[in-house]
Amino acid sequence: MSTTTSHTPPESEGPAEGAVGPGGRPSRLIQNETTTEIPVHLLFRGDPDPVTVPLRPVVVGRRQSTGELPRLGRRAPVHRRALPEVDPELVERAARVLPGAAGVLAGACGTTGCLAVSWWAGMLPSGVVEALRLPATAGAGFGPAQWAMYAGAGALGLSGFGGLARGRTGRAWVLGLFGRYRGTVRRTGLLWVNPLVLRRRVDVRLRHWRSEAMPAVDPDGMALRVVVLVVWRVRDTARAVLGVEDHETYLTECVEAALARVPVEPAGGVTAAGDALTPLVAEEAAPVGLEVFSVQPVRVDYAPEVAAAMHRRSIAALDAQRRAGMLGSVVDSVEDTVNRLTVRGLVELDDYERKVLVRDLTVAFCSGRVEPS
Repeated sequence: MSTTTSHTPPESEGPAEGAVGPGGRPSRLIQNETTTEIPVHLLFRGDPDPVTVPLRPVVVGRRQSTGELPRLGRRAPVHRRALPEVDPELVERAARVLPGAAGVLAGACGTTGCLAVSWWAGMLPSGVVEALRLPATAGAGFGPAQWAMYAGAGALGLSGFGGLARGRTGRAWVLGLFGRYRGTVRRTGLLWVNPLVLRRRVDVRLRHWRSEAMPAVDPDGMALRVVVLVVWRVRDTARAVLGVEDHETYLTECVEAALARVPVEPAGGVTAAGDALTPLVAEEAAPVGLEVFSVQPVRVDYAPEVAAAMHRRSIAALDAQRRAGMLGSVVDSVEDTVNRLTVRGLVELDDYERKVLVRDLTVAFCSGRVEPS
């Protein structure tokens, strides 16, 4: 009776021969101890009908200092704070005014008309008549015609002289009639403006404002008192005067609000804080017609409640820095001394003697560098 011995072929990672692939072609197989036989041709794109494999998100990194994979999620949308809205129709426009000569002429004509009516009515004093060399007239007093002419001439004279205004460089007039904006006057010289309109003078020059000490914080959250210098001017007089109750107070509050959001570094960070404050304040002041050019902190102090503690902290930091520098200098000096002694062959030191020499030199150098009290 013959026995058949079952012989297991050795495990191999190489290709196995004898498999037949699609199309009757021999196919090479990959085998190992943990995988089944895989036809090699399936690993490439030569297959006319490739199998679609669903793809998973690629892991681009891990969380720092942990073995966890990063979580995939949607970024929260950034919401910008809405700026204050102002009446879109409230935009500066030029008001209609006349040269001052027209007002002077109208006032002179009205005055002359009043004198003529008074002479016609016989109400002009004799001294004035003689001074003006007017012929005497036997007037019968003021009748309806005289009163009408006198009123018209008087109104002409009052409107002519009452509407005269002097425009100055760097100043503007905001005109309003019965609560409605009528325009802005930026012209200079003698002008005639309707005497019935309400005039509000506005300074449109480049201005700088130095604030009082305002509350702020540093990057660590410590309370500060900051004095800022703001360079600004009125760009749109209509919005600055009519769009807000007091544009200077509004600008002050915008600066305070910006200081509450932008941290100020007491030492060396004033320029960076100014670069952050300027666009922020300019954006908030633009809707009311203000143009802000610069917001720069000029003095930064700690608040009184933390000033003493921060002063001690800064002194301790300076002392630690000085000690670290002194220690580094001493170490360099000791190293240079020991190297010179050994390289020149002046002494032969073993490890114990070298440690003792380094210790003694360090103590000596540190004692020599300590300032006398």
